[in-house]
Amino acid sequence: MDHKAYMYVVECRDGSYYTGYTTDVKKRIAVHNSGKGAKYTRARLPVKLIFAEGFDRKEEAMSAEALFKRKTRMQKENYFKENQNRNLVDSFDL
Repeated sequence: MDHKAYMYVVECRDGSYYTGYTTDVKKRIAVHNSGKGAKYTRARLPVKLIFAEGFDRKEEAMSAEALFKRKTRMQKENYFKENQNRNLVDSFDL
């Protein structure tokens, strides 16, 4: 993996999605599941990584996160299907 930053999506216990960006996906998911992550996920543990997309620059990952957050749930699910080839979830031993 030669990516420097990632946009990631986790599915929370209640079925909702949380989207963020990070430079270390494995560490970030561990932080979420330890209860020290985002306020949103703390009340919805555990979370499961369902999508991760790599980028060369942090700014690109941040931009992808912002755009993704504007999508409806249906648009997000379509994004997952249409971008399966970009999904790096299996690259992380979680």
